[in-house]
Parts: sequence; structure tokens; C-alpha cells
Amino acid sequence: QVQLVESGGGLVQAGGSLRLSCAASGSIFRMNSMGWYRQAPGKQRELVAAIISSGGSTNYADSAKGRFTISRDNAKSTLYLQMNSLKPEDTAVYYCNKPYGPWYSWGQGTQVTVSS
Repeated sequence: QVQLVESGGGLVQAGGSLRLSCAASGSIFRMNSMGWYRQAPGKQRELVAAIISSGGSTNYADSAKGRFTISRDNAKSTLYLQMNSLKPEDTAVYYCNKPYGPWYSWGQGTQVTVSS
């Protein structure tokens, strides 16, 4: 059973940057594609970025293109999301998990708040 622990969120002004991390337990992490999701209050959870197991290919939601970069370190079983040029509409709880089901158990997420 893989456990996911997200960290790195915080309060930042618009235009600022944050780097999120997702630490995964278990060696199976390196075998699977992974993604970053976010959920804003009153909205559905959405996938914003995904990366294949090798890290060789990535995909982004339109809202994240050009501003977010997903990466992974399989030796450390860690997934990252570098977020630049943050906007107030990026405010949400961010989660990591596979980009498709069946999903691992969801972690607690990390709160990102962008002030205008």
C-alpha cells in the first residue's frame, strides 16, 4: 500500500512561486505515472499535471501550461511541482496521486493560497 505525503504549500503573493513535494512510500512509486491534482472550495478535484514513470514525458492542464513544471526523483520516491507566476485562482489544496484509477489512498494534501 502506497502512502502519499504532500508538503510545500503556503501563502504567497500573486506572481510568486512555490515548490510542492510528494513523498511516496513503497518502491512501486517508480513504476507508475503520477500526477498533481488540486481542489478549490466548492469545486471538483482537477488534474493539473502528470508525468510518466520514467519522467520522460509530461502533460499539463491548460491552466498550468507555461507556469507549472512537474518532475520526479524515483530514487527518492518523490514527486515535485514547481509553480511559478502564481495567480489567486491557483488557490486550492494540492494532492498527488496516479493520473488515472485505481488510485492510491489520498494524502492530506497541502494548502496553497495566493493573495492578490
